[in-house]
Amino acid sequence: MIFLEKANQLKDKALEIGRVTSQHKGAYTLLSLEGEFQAKLPGKFYYQAHTNEELPAVGDWVGFIPLEHEQAMIEKVLPRTSKFSRKKAGDEAEEQIIAANIDFLFIVSSLNGDLNINRLERYLLLCWESGASPVLILSKADLCDNIIEKAAEVEAVAMGVPIIPVSSLEKRGMGELSPYLAMGKTAALVGSSGVGKSTLLNSLAGRSLQAVKEIREQDSKGKHTTTHREMFLLENGAFIIDTPGMRELQMWEGNEGISTQFGDVEEYAELCKFRDCTHEEEPQCAIRQAIQQGLLQEERYRSYQKLQREIQYSKRRADKHLQSLEKKKWKKTAQNRMGQR
Repeated sequence: MIFLEKANQLKDKALEIGRVTSQHKGAYTLLSLEGEFQAKLPGKFYYQAHTNEELPAVGDWVGFIPLEHEQAMIEKVLPRTSKFSRKKAGDEAEEQIIAANIDFLFIVSSLNGDLNINRLERYLLLCWESGASPVLILSKADLCDNIIEKAAEVEAVAMGVPIIPVSSLEKRGMGELSPYLAMGKTAALVGSSGVGKSTLLNSLAGRSLQAVKEIREQDSKGKHTTTHREMFLLENGAFIIDTPGMRELQMWEGNEGISTQFGDVEEYAELCKFRDCTHEEEPQCAIRQAIQQGLLQEERYRSYQKLQREIQYSKRRADKHLQSLEKKKWKKTAQNRMGQR
């Protein structure tokens, strides 16, 4: 069983093994072999952590000390095998971890006005960067008359990624998701509000785990049903994480992910005559030739450029943010030393 495997990785018999299922303003809910615990972090965690990345996130495996009345204290976070994250919403140059230790990312987009190819490219890029494997789920298939055309449109930017049309109402496509939800595996549901993530979760679980709301028919927009990230243990031993709809999906990292998501673009770039080709006016530019010959869509290349610029901008801001945190750390350490004299 996966809990026993993770307990062996702890190498500390004084600690119990648990997994973070939800997080609320510094308080964590843990699932363990002994049941659920409400946990907190000792002060040393906050003192030693430079960034939020070093604090527990939903999906993390942790070592904890059980206390009275189902309370607990988290003492250790096991190394992550993957993490799906984005830049924190707003102006802060800080990472926000959406889900940790996931095997598959279920990217859900409904077959209505919500279907947005550029947004799917962003999800895919961040997924490749995370270390998880993407699965594209096209929900509300019962409301779409041209599924084959829509799926082909998605496939053009998601080459090799499984694309599964589903209908929770008709129970269509659920069996195709079963291989990704085997015992011990973890999947996370991501997508915009109103695409049917909570409804899909309830269908996969075979019971009502999350409340659902209808989308507005006039603009296909939905209200937030899920208000926080939460992980559930299914009856077969698989884990699934439900997440709120994301209004912003800004890049945090992506140098590796962009090479996977836009491998075709970078392959053409390698064929350019000049190594510093800007792919605009240079002679024998393989990118321009591919676009002119219809082998590469202009929109896809522009999307690649835009995401590259965003990644580099985010990286520069993150570097400055880390430098600022490092200065604050050393200032605090110096003040502590002066106080001890």
